[in-house]
Amino acid sequence: MKSIFFKSFALSFIVLSLWSCKKDETRAIANAGTGGTLKSSATTVILDKSMLNVNVITFTLSNANFGYQAAVTNILQLAPKGSNFAADKTKDVIIDPNVTTKSYNGLDFNNLLLSLNLSTAVNSDIEIRVKASISNAVSPVYSNVVSISAKPFPLTSWVYVPGAYQGWNPPTADSLVSVTGNGIYTGIIKLDGGNFKITTAKKWDVAYGDAGGGKLSTSGGDISSVSAGFKLLTIDLNANVYTIINADYWSIIGNAIPGSNWTVDTDLSPVNDGKNTWTGTFALTPGAFKFRKNHDWGTSIGDNGADINVTVAGNYKLTLTLNADGKTGVFTMVKI
Repeated sequence: MKSIFFKSFALSFIVLSLWSCKKDETRAIANAGTGGTLKSSATTVILDKSMLNVNVITFTLSNANFGYQAAVTNILQLAPKGSNFAADKTKDVIIDPNVTTKSYNGLDFNNLLLSLNLSTAVNSDIEIRVKASISNAVSPVYSNVVSISAKPFPLTSWVYVPGAYQGWNPPTADSLVSVTGNGIYTGIIKLDGGNFKITTAKKWDVAYGDAGGGKLSTSGGDISSVSAGFKLLTIDLNANVYTIINADYWSIIGNAIPGSNWTVDTDLSPVNDGKNTWTGTFALTPGAFKFRKNHDWGTSIGDNGADINVTVAGNYKLTLTLNADGKTGVFTMVKI
């Protein structure tokens, strides 16, 4: 009798356990989910350089509901109105977990708008929503769409350096860059020891010259490059001052370069794009070469430290982008 009782009890316990497991499993299955909500602190955002460090817009969101407590990944999506958030038209910004507000200063929001290839001349209508997901196995859900009117400004700007080194011709002059558009321009130019001026466009309409004591003026005379060589120029059009100092520079050397044979350097040209990039197009022959700094073996860059091999003769475009340390970097070599 006891045997029958225990068997019956055990069977009942197993059935109850299976039912409980099934019940718990059912609780862990997400439903289709409903999107959260999104609000914007502004409906119109027109940006300029005075707003770089000012909070210009804040988005407030609530999490989507997938039927149970789960870690939700929220992505703020921005797209031009009418694009239906097509993948190639949409900019995605991942929002940190448990964050319910996302604020932007003028610099960051301007960069975001520029990444959408918006006009900097007129306002554009932008649609914004939040994409919420919990896993690849469950379809994402979306919030309501918020619309704003916005106009970015061209952040990066340039001035130009016509001078004796290139025939005093503004349309072909090298440029200096201001990556943040803050009125301070820098760059490296290989000068010939002669004079130069600074123009705000590729023409002579506005030209800054030397007003003495490192100051600039539109009525100033020619600026001296002091000596021939690569020079780092810094032009501050807020304070109308300038500096010019000798700059580090990069070249190539090796037996793949006709006339070099590991003894003669061929200089690269600085791009002045704010990314510390140097480039040049060269006729190379089978052999090897390296990049080196200031015509000296104290600092050089190769293929993981080794020589860079050229197996097929031809014209190659070389591009060297330096890291922040100014000693290491990456390169590309493209046959053209």
